[in-house]
Amino acid sequence: MSYQKLQPGASGAIGALSAVQAAMQAVVCHGPKDYRLETVPMPTIGRNELLISIAACGICASDCKCHSGAKMFWGGDGQPSWVKAPVIPGHEFFGYVEALGEGAAEHFGVEKGDRVIAEQIVPCGKCRFCTSGKYWMCEVHNIFGFQRIVADGGMADYMRLPPTSRVHKIPDGISLEDAAIIEPLSCAIHTVNRGDIQFDDVVVIAGAGPLGLMMVQAARLKTPRKLIVIDLVPERLALAKEFGADVTINPKTENADAIVKGLTEGYGCDVYIETTGAPIGVTQGLEMIRKLGRFVEFSVFGSETSADWSIIGDRKELDVRGAHLGPYCYPIAIDLLARGLVTSKGIVTHDFPLTEWERAFALANSLDSIKVLLKPQPRS
Repeated sequence: MSYQKLQPGASGAIGALSAVQAAMQAVVCHGPKDYRLETVPMPTIGRNELLISIAACGICASDCKCHSGAKMFWGGDGQPSWVKAPVIPGHEFFGYVEALGEGAAEHFGVEKGDRVIAEQIVPCGKCRFCTSGKYWMCEVHNIFGFQRIVADGGMADYMRLPPTSRVHKIPDGISLEDAAIIEPLSCAIHTVNRGDIQFDDVVVIAGAGPLGLMMVQAARLKTPRKLIVIDLVPERLALAKEFGADVTINPKTENADAIVKGLTEGYGCDVYIETTGAPIGVTQGLEMIRKLGRFVEFSVFGSETSADWSIIGDRKELDVRGAHLGPYCYPIAIDLLARGLVTSKGIVTHDFPLTEWERAFALANSLDSIKVLLKPQPRS
């Protein structure tokens, strides 16, 4: 199925929306490096579905890697494409309820005008993972912004939330910028939780991008003995320090392994969280972590990463844990933001209207920004 371009004002109204609103602007992904701003039909909603107007949608590192053609998104070497194009990208969105399908108010517990966010996954509700409460590992695994029609994303004026969406209301007191980081913050909280941080742990977070900086804030609330952050960008290390890092290391100018070993009597860190997205972040961590340590892998890699697996087993007997999405963490993220314990200040650095999506993507894929937002229909 493909998108049929419409001219603004084309027919095909949805619910109570007027015909002039039946078309919308959206960024549409047709393939690697083939993204276009188009006028497309409004989503139509059915029973237990919501139509939301998008207030903001963040550009994730995975969006940039998908745009560039990374194999994990587009397949290759005999693997099929996970992305089902053409699709509207964007999974870091929030917006306002514009229309409700039959039964949707009761189904989601929301009303027209409510400010809401849906978790990034659209679970099938039927597989062994969904039926056992592990919905974030759904076997079908439709993620907003990557599977056409079924899970079109938030880089558009409007967006449909299917019946199995996990929807959360956002309190009025949370700013637009804070609301825009609820999705990545939820992922950061889940990742930190996977580290099972204890009071006497020395924790290393490798990578001080948007997710890493949110992990710093979340990990600080766990009050570890020492929190260390590694990154190549001095400005990001300074921000990590503001967020509670005890020690920051720039591996370009410092010996990160020696510093961490020096702070731990030569043993190494107790918990290592990898969020660089670079292969060196993995191999660095395997050397830096102590025996019986907890290695948490969060990153989405654009290329294959190799490591000496004998370190994991024979040499150190490491506990290696993955971290995927933000299950059961959205209410926590919203609460932490509402209480001012976590912030987007310093993390959200730029915002652009939808028409400037190319400039926004280029900036998001550089070291000149941290978190870049697209604002299709921002409200005060």
